[in-house]
Amino acid sequence: MDIRVNKYIPITKAEGPNTRFVIWVQGCSIRCRGCANSHMWDKNGGTLYKVEDMINLIKSYSDKIEGITFLGGEPIEQIESVTEIAKAAQEMNLTVLLFTGYDFNIIKLSDSVKELIKYVDVLIDGKYEKNLTDYSRPWVGSSNQNYYFLTDKYNESIIKNYKNKFELRVDKDNKIFINGMGDYSKLVDLVR
Repeated sequence: MDIRVNKYIPITKAEGPNTRFVIWVQGCSIRCRGCANSHMWDKNGGTLYKVEDMINLIKSYSDKIEGITFLGGEPIEQIESVTEIAKAAQEMNLTVLLFTGYDFNIIKLSDSVKELIKYVDVLIDGKYEKNLTDYSRPWVGSSNQNYYFLTDKYNESIIKNYKNKFELRVDKDNKIFINGMGDYSKLVDLVR
């Protein structure tokens, strides 16, 4: 089985509680207006990885991270692959945070989503709504998005205890990559 990935970061502190391995899946049919990741919409973009290879990569960092985070793109649109990776992460005693633009109260009735959420600790749902932009809570961009605590590993205190932040990385080709959540326009103003 394969997973189509736009990017992954093995170690970050900006995409969920504590230190995490983050996977941005490629492909999204929701296409929220104002999405910061519109380059991840194309279902044929990104890079194909064997799920087993991605699991082994996560395993190689498992002593340095608390968990994994799935972003996108839209993770639900690659649900079988995401479920396999989430299950393997849980077996490594890692926590799993999953973002989806779909309404959890609707999709949780699906058998495939029921299987996935067995391995998810926190699910954050909701489309990005540009007219509801709000960076006051960690990891979300608009006030309509919701946190669901599906296990006892985390609770609402993470919303109060964590603040949005950015991480800047420079790759071997001197390209700058920014990850995290917050008001990107303020960040752009700082670097002008």
